[in-house]
Amino acid sequence: MSGARKAVSERERQKRVAAERAVMYVESGMRLGLGTGSTAKHVLDVLGEKLRDGTLRDIAGVPTSRATAEYARTVGIPLLDLDDVQRLDLAIDGADEVDPRLDLIKGLGGALLWEKIVESAADRFVVVVDESKLVRRLGEKAPVPVEVVPFGWRSLLPHFIDAGARPELRMAGAEPLMTDGGHHIVDCHFDGGIEDAAATAQRLRARAGVVETGMFIGMATSVVVAGAEVVVMQSDRSETTGEDT
Repeated sequence: MSGARKAVSERERQKRVAAERAVMYVESGMRLGLGTGSTAKHVLDVLGEKLRDGTLRDIAGVPTSRATAEYARTVGIPLLDLDDVQRLDLAIDGADEVDPRLDLIKGLGGALLWEKIVESAADRFVVVVDESKLVRRLGEKAPVPVEVVPFGWRSLLPHFIDAGARPELRMAGAEPLMTDGGHHIVDCHFDGGIEDAAATAQRLRARAGVVETGMFIGMATSVVVAGAEVVVMQSDRSETTGEDT
């Protein structure tokens, strides 16, 4: 196996271990928000296994994307409509960046709007990432995805530039990407990162036609970090001792 393939394999192993740690927050009878993306997929696998072996019972989830809904069904997780439950006990999802305040960038998978709706409805929001997603400040590595209505999207570009970003419409082949909600995504790149995440999130949203941003400010209650060992970062901004994996 090549070095690159070994690295990918080890990272996936770490994600699986972190997913197992995150699922420890789940109790029988809970109503869950189910995240989208490669890390969240490991969480769905673990939940499905625990349902099948009887470790967990009577749980059901609200998916954050059509892809998550389809995969959750294949692993045997019952699904609910958010309108039917309104509040969730817990949401578990991945992130593209996490800063020391546990503020996040999400949405490189294209599901940021539904993710934010579902995760805002949860009493607790647990994030699972590998250690490469930790940054000093948001925007260092990942762009900020901004979901916009297709009508007049080009008129929003000067607004994003004024906010300090380099905007780029996300494409899916030769056509603009279309989200599950029927919108486009403009990826806003911030060279050197974002100095004031909360202010930037508010500024990006302050224009008609912007549906939502991929900046999740003050939402995460815990972040489970996969690395050589699993570290749980809490929303009180304290970090627990690493747990050997």
